[in-house]
Amino acid sequence: MTIENKQVIISRPTKTVYRAGDEIIKEFVPGYAKSAVLKEALNHALAEEAGLCVPELLGVSNVNGGWSLVIRAVEGKTMAQLMQENPEQLETYMEQFVDIQSGIHRASSRQMGRLKDKLNAQISSLRDELDATTRYELHVRLENMKPHTKITHGDFNPTNVILGDDGKVYVIDWAHAALGNASADAAMTYLLFALEDQKKADLYLKIFCRKNDIAMQYVQKWLPIVAAAQMTKKYGAQKEFLMRWTQVVEFE
Repeated sequence: MTIENKQVIISRPTKTVYRAGDEIIKEFVPGYAKSAVLKEALNHALAEEAGLCVPELLGVSNVNGGWSLVIRAVEGKTMAQLMQENPEQLETYMEQFVDIQSGIHRASSRQMGRLKDKLNAQISSLRDELDATTRYELHVRLENMKPHTKITHGDFNPTNVILGDDGKVYVIDWAHAALGNASADAAMTYLLFALEDQKKADLYLKIFCRKNDIAMQYVQKWLPIVAAAQMTKKYGAQKEFLMRWTQVVEFE
């Protein structure tokens, strides 16, 4: 759809992403937290400085009270598009998808925030959704997890990976990036797949654990924690699904 030479890509309650010429503009609604927009811009820049392939960040602007991120457009297709168009190649694409994520985990940055801090804050914010006992159990589980300082994307799913026409692979949407445990990032990716397609989720987890020599049970220990974190962003039909995951103590 085109409005005043702006091609809308995604429209959400808090933001609209559209293309204008060779620029991608992520425009947030007036009143959306300035700190959140500036933090996303900082994470994007830090990912680039860490040597990761991201589209060039061109600027941050404020128009009529609404903040926007401006990013250079990349020609190509997302991994989600390719998986949908070529279902017979799903396993091949998933192998590549995991390799890209593992490459992110090999990078680090001293300036990104800590994932544990973010997850603890998200769990604490769910007073209306989770009782005090559940929140306490999630906090204790999180504190007992191994601390790492790897870059985690936080929303790594096939829609955020672009295979560029120039032969490069670009990763977008760094709003939730933080320094932490790679298995926590894998658990979030598994959960995002499971919200849409359990078979893809299971295939992803199998490949991720094989390629990184990580026990599935360890990634699964993160699932109640990341499900709680996701509850701060997803509601509606997904709320009950996520709520069930926060109650799981151990996975078979």
